Amino acid sequence: MGRSVSVSRKTGETDIKIKLDIDGTGKADINTGIGFFDHMLNSFARHGLFDLEVSVKGDLYVDSHHTIEDTGIVLGQAIKEAAGSKEGIKRFGECILPMDEVLMLCALDLSGRPYLVFNADLTVPKTGDFDTEMLHEFFYAISYSAGMNLHIKMLDGVNNHHIIEATFKSFAKALDMALGFDNRIAGVLSTKGSL
Repeated sequence: MGRSVSVSRKTGETDIKIKLDIDGTGKADINTGIGFFDHMLNSFARHGLFDLEVSVKGDLYVDSHHTIEDTGIVLGQAIKEAAGSKEGIKRFGECILPMDEVLMLCALDLSGRPYLVFNADLTVPKTGDFDTEMLHEFFYAISYSAGMNLHIKMLDGVNNHHIIEATFKSFAKALDMALGFDNRIAGVLSTKGSL
């Protein structure tokens, strides 16, 4: 059963096209104009086993802010659309992911109610051409456009590259879990009867 969507968004600052298949195998074709961000989105696709195509034309002559934030908005929309009615899915997902000296926790709920709690100690302004303060903005954008309760907490870590990469990977694993089916679930997993 395929859950595949295409979402696009064009503003005066960015032009973004995303194709997402949440029942994929981890194939990715990413071009945001920001090399380190491409690497992170590739990691997200690979470790979540999502097929992901991302094409972004952004105002990088200004800075990376609009490109990264708007990509989060569109990716969140794609996740929400691909999840569909959410019937039969586990809804909750979590991962504690080790990457060298980093230990990163990600837990999420596809509740339809957006909220982000983000705790990660980044100590440099940039990693490659990626502004590290944009890590929070990216996941804030995803949580709100997807309608997702999202908790990200660094349990240990020093190297900023590792911290950021572990964040993307743990998010991918937690999201894959939450989107997985459980044949014991009739309808949606909620006492309210809808999400």
